[in-house]
This record gives sequence, C-alpha cells and structure tokens, in this order.
Amino acid sequence: MHMYIHTRINQDIFKTKVLISDKEREKGMMGKTFNSGVSAALFVMNANNNNNQTNRNIRHSFWMAGCIIPLDIIFVKNGKITRIHHSCPPCTSAPCRKYSGVGDYVIEMPGGTCKKMNIKRNALVDFYRI
Repeated sequence: MHMYIHTRINQDIFKTKVLISDKEREKGMMGKTFNSGVSAALFVMNANNNNNQTNRNIRHSFWMAGCIIPLDIIFVKNGKITRIHHSCPPCTSAPCRKYSGVGDYVIEMPGGTCKKMNIKRNALVDFYRI
C-alpha cells in the first residue's frame, strides 16, 4: 500500500507519493508519469538508518535512467530547499548524468514545475498527512 502526503512549498500544495523503502527509492519514477491526483514523489533519504542525525550531510545522487518524462529534482534539508535541478531529461543510454545535492528528502516533480510555480532555493517546505 502506498502512502501519500501533502507537500507545501510557498503557498502551493502538491499531493505527494512517499517512497521510503530501498526498493521504492531505487525504482523512483522509472517508467512512470504523474497523473491528475499525484503531482510529486518524495524520497525519504536514510529512512532505514537508525542514526539519521549523523547522515544529514551525505550527498545523494539521482539519475534519469528509465524515466519517461523530464523531472525537477529538489533537495530539502531541515525543511528548506538546498538545491534544484530543473527539467532533467530522461536518460536513454548509459552513462546517465547524475544530479546531486544534500538533503533529508528529495522531491521529484514534472519538469518545469519549479519555474512555473516560482519555487526557488531556500524556500520552506512543509509536509502534512492527508
């Protein structure tokens, strides 16, 4: 069963699918697109590590292998956006470019969402149960 939450950035609210397990995070948005009900995916980093405090500065890398749409990749640390990679294109052949940043969470949205919604570095991010 999938878990969904609301993610608020600025005054905009996005229904978000939560990816916690290693398998869910590894698969991510491969072969998927967003629909009218879900507009973001939230990767909970270090979710399976009992000592999250010591891992908060680990650099995470994402790639677009197997993705079918461009994505905005947003890194969030301590409730604030630390880095945005805009409209990352799907990767069709190896090696795939890596998109890196530091954060407790990583949010993926359809490519162009951040520019369209004026989402920028240092914006505050809140998560709410639906």
